[in-house]
Amino acid sequence: MKHICLFLLFIIVNQIAKAQVMLETIYSEKLQQERQLKILLPKGYSDSDKKAYPIIVVFDGDYLFELVSGNTDYYSYWEDIPEVIVVGINQVDFRYEDVLYSEQNSLPIESGVNFFEFIGMEVLPFIQNKFKTEVFKVAVGHGETANFINYYLLKDQPLFNAFINISPDFAPDMPNYLAERLPQIESKIFYYMATSKNDVPHIKEATSALHSKFKTMDNKNVLYNFDEFETPSHYAMPAHALPNALENIFLVFQPISKKEYNENILKLEGSPVEYLMDKYQTINDLFGIQKKILVNDFKAIAAAIEKTKNFEYFEPLSKIAKKEYPDAMLGHYYLARFYEQTGEPKKAIRTYQSGYILEEIGGLTKDMMLDKADAIKADFGY
Repeated sequence: MKHICLFLLFIIVNQIAKAQVMLETIYSEKLQQERQLKILLPKGYSDSDKKAYPIIVVFDGDYLFELVSGNTDYYSYWEDIPEVIVVGINQVDFRYEDVLYSEQNSLPIESGVNFFEFIGMEVLPFIQNKFKTEVFKVAVGHGETANFINYYLLKDQPLFNAFINISPDFAPDMPNYLAERLPQIESKIFYYMATSKNDVPHIKEATSALHSKFKTMDNKNVLYNFDEFETPSHYAMPAHALPNALENIFLVFQPISKKEYNENILKLEGSPVEYLMDKYQTINDLFGIQKKILVNDFKAIAAAIEKTKNFEYFEPLSKIAKKEYPDAMLGHYYLARFYEQTGEPKKAIRTYQSGYILEEIGGLTKDMMLDKADAIKADFGY
């Protein structure tokens, strides 16, 4: 099993070679020293288009950056998450100073305050000015840096939209701060936390205790997920937790799954087409991304229409398909299905035939469109 995990990790990390990785050294007025950033740009990144990308800031970037980058590149290839810009903060020589907090109130002091401001006032503005970024930002931390990223959550306006806390080594008062703060959050926040039965004992106990408080939290603005793994050690936890964290944060971005189809779409009392539009509007609202509706998602909605026999929904679905794929036959096919099932066979025949000149897509072919038209002719004796 260990060899399989190492092999998979090797594959994921090697995805980075296909993207654009760079090292940037910036001088920090807050820290009064130079710091190195590792930056991963998506494979298709270009200054010549209008596409912009969410940012993932990786604390402990000296050892976490490659793992996060490999996972994001892999998942974005399959469109399970959007393409992102990953920024790693190298802390190998400064970790103790960076995460320094007061023993009296568990809040950052001295070099910890400087590092806190370095991220918000220097690193993020540098990235946002140099690259094309969206408003959505994710913070990733492990151990002591997982504790540190929560200081940004304590602000009235959190700096990040999502927090990935892997085996968080909480400051003594941090669990109480979080238990009080999260129920009061008024903006959408994704909060992921993970530990293991084989984790450092005091980390496992504090994390599990905080989870007990979070799981009864009644705040729809907080999208909370928790994992407790069986065997990983504290240092192996990032490799296990990161895939789950990314999938949970970007769940709505993913193509419609069998589970979503069976548990949500088939049980709708209203329009499945509105469900589709709401899904993509949520992607835009949360991540700032205007994502083109996937052919897979059109097919899922069409399958639901067929199964529930609510054929009237094919008409609005065809309008959306024509808008998203104007040169393809998808919209014509759905409009023809609408006419065919609502008692207008002549219009169905003409619509199938007119789709013949358009591009094939999603399993729809020119021959299929003509065969559909011929089948209706035969049925009605035209």
